[in-house]
Amino acid sequence: MPKSLFWTRTDTAGAEHVVLDGQQGLAARGVALAVDPIPYTCRYQLTVGADWAATRLEAATEGAGWSRSVRLERAGDGWRVRTGEEGDLDAALRAAGHAPAGLPGTDDPDRLADALDLDLGGSALFNTLPVRRLGLSRAPADQPRRIAVAWVLVPSLAVVPAEQVYTSLGPGRARFASDTFTADLDVDPDGFVVRYPGLAERIDPR
Repeated sequence: MPKSLFWTRTDTAGAEHVVLDGQQGLAARGVALAVDPIPYTCRYQLTVGADWAATRLEAATEGAGWSRSVRLERAGDGWRVRTGEEGDLDAALRAAGHAPAGLPGTDDPDRLADALDLDLGGSALFNTLPVRRLGLSRAPADQPRRIAVAWVLVPSLAVVPAEQVYTSLGPGRARFASDTFTADLDVDPDGFVVRYPGLAERIDPR
């Protein structure tokens, strides 16, 4: 049966809702909303293989006077990246006192070749990919696993290579680290985030 998950953002005003089917890997459709750095809506479709390696992501963001899209698709030993843009996100960011974001996508897809996982900025869903792929619910505690990730920034949809570290903390808990940032995640038995300190908390139906 498909599942419906809903998170409220704890770092800013916002939320994420996703409908997913996890029988063979993962097929998910989600919507994320937030007001920082400027108000935006992000819609995405994600496909993950039975081995829990990501195979495809389509994401689109929009706000007042602008919209962007990016599609990442695994092809052989790398990723194909396609983008679209209407309006002027950078102008909207400058008007709100923020630095411009630059172009969506990447000018060098080869830099993403080692990435088996995708990470969409501000989303609590995408942490599930490495948690499941690495088998962290069964892994010995305190053994860090270093991974390469294609990180999709939001709302710009710029795609950058990133190194992240996941460590099992025992049943229902995993530590996520990227550069100087660290968060201890609470996850359910299926690896979906229940609480991501500093970002989001899941709201389950009553």
